[in-house]
Amino acid sequence: MKKNIWIWNHYATNMYKDQAGRHYWFAENLVKQGYNPTIFCASTVHNTNENIDTDTNMYTSDATNGISFVIVKTPNYTGNGRERIKNMVSFYKNLFSVSKAYAEKYGKPDVILASSVHPLTLVAGIKIAKRLGVPCICEVRDLWPESIVAYGALKRNSIIAKALYQGEKWIYKNADSIIMTWEGGREYIMDQKWDNQIDLNKVKHISNGVLIETFDKNSEEHRIKDIDLDNKDYKNVVYAGSIRKVNNLGLLLDAAKIIQNQGKKDIRFLIYGSGDEKEPLQKRCIEEGIDNVTFKGRVEKKYVPSILKKSYINILHNSSTSLDKYGQSQNKLYEYLAAGKCIVQTYKSGYNICEKYNCGISASQQNAEEISKAIITASSDEGNNNWMGQNARQAAYQFDFNRLTEKLINIIESIDKREEALDEIIRKTS
Repeated sequence: MKKNIWIWNHYATNMYKDQAGRHYWFAENLVKQGYNPTIFCASTVHNTNENIDTDTNMYTSDATNGISFVIVKTPNYTGNGRERIKNMVSFYKNLFSVSKAYAEKYGKPDVILASSVHPLTLVAGIKIAKRLGVPCICEVRDLWPESIVAYGALKRNSIIAKALYQGEKWIYKNADSIIMTWEGGREYIMDQKWDNQIDLNKVKHISNGVLIETFDKNSEEHRIKDIDLDNKDYKNVVYAGSIRKVNNLGLLLDAAKIIQNQGKKDIRFLIYGSGDEKEPLQKRCIEEGIDNVTFKGRVEKKYVPSILKKSYINILHNSSTSLDKYGQSQNKLYEYLAAGKCIVQTYKSGYNICEKYNCGISASQQNAEEISKAIITASSDEGNNNWMGQNARQAAYQFDFNRLTEKLINIIESIDKREEALDEIIRKTS
């Protein structure tokens, strides 16, 4: 008999539309392994004005490639203010009635996998799983409030932060199992001094990853023609991602300027992406005469594999914070691995994948001088650069979603065995 797995992710609506992403790929592989996954998501499509019509109902359902989606009615929002908070609260509240109605119609799940970004989804997962008499796995992909504190948007000792930390601890205590996308998840709980209240054995690690077959297919079927990227007279350092203040790309311009001033004319930065910092950064390049940086603009996601495979170095960059000690979880890292090119990481991190698999170089500190040194080192020896690229490609297979889904299945099955053992103990003692 197929096990019913309910996967809850507020923002999986993008996965429904794109037929791609973490939980879509989990579900795709679960189907192949004989499971019956259903993904619950909000009707609003994040970062757009689109809201999928549920008519007068609290939800609508659809299926794509054998994967069922339940689309929960939520109100429109823009930005990150009160409207977005209302949207989160609405998704949380509506999950209670929607899950009840869906269970009555199609049967209850064997397990609920409730995934953040925001913690209300995890709270709903625990509460509703208890009502249904099934286990709940809580998947933490963003540490609330730790990430907000780390970026300086919330003071650690504020009343709001203290309340959120207490809620976070409640989630970890009450979840049947905890999945973290950082390898240092247990270390984080120990640093919070919660390990005397939370069983660390139930804290598991499943990183983000890549579907290598799809990545390779896109790289062949959607090849980008780019006069700069195809110019082999340059060793192109590629950044692909958002261009906003939080990404701190001004630091890359600082590093590029140092490299230019050292006369390294064969090293060039190609920046793919868009954001409100793009124009100010372009203006700075003109004003300061930074000639080795080219902004390529936004490209469709399907072209990214082709771009990354054509680079000389792929640069992994974001604003470094205290969270880096717990490991890495950026989706782009795993695409960089699949591209099979040397990676330069502009900051140090715990559980460092580049260092573990010898597939790149990490700057010793996140400043322009150390970043420029790392890039020059990665560019100076072509043989070593190629060797690190080959290592990156081999490492990618450790993070393919076929393999990651096996880890998820092991967690699901181990919870079932534990539940069965507890039931047996209760039966014998009653």
